[in-house]
Amino acid sequence: MTINPNADSIAQFCRYIDDCKPALKAQYQQLLAQDLSRQQWDGCFQRNVSAVLAQAYDEALAHLKTLPFDSAATPVNRGLSELTRQALTAFDGFVDDFLVFVVDTHRTSCALSNFPDEHKPDKAYVNEVKHEIAGLWWNFALNVNGHFLECG
Repeated sequence: MTINPNADSIAQFCRYIDDCKPALKAQYQQLLAQDLSRQQWDGCFQRNVSAVLAQAYDEALAHLKTLPFDSAATPVNRGLSELTRQALTAFDGFVDDFLVFVVDTHRTSCALSNFPDEHKPDKAYVNEVKHEIAGLWWNFALNVNGHFLECG
């Protein structure tokens, strides 16, 4: 029986991402509490979402690089390694779930109730944050793909 080290490493990476989710929520709450204690309400939604996700993507990439992969026989289609596609599926629904948590946190925060833009972020503000997240994701995905193309 042949064991596929790539499948095991992808599974480990998916477990790592799942295990990180509660910590990211706690990290967001901590950053928000720090902002509130410093009376830095303006832009706290965008600032803290970006900070948490940027750090999460950096740490996920660092973790991914510790896992054994053999990409020599892995297909590459239009410059995208099949391993990249598999690794990125670990994040399916990740940002959406995180944003639901963050928006709910803001909407239930009494401390933010006097700051309507932050207390109840409107669709335009949420979309602005999503565009920033897209840039973070794009860089992360490129770095993941670069790693898999180099380790082949």
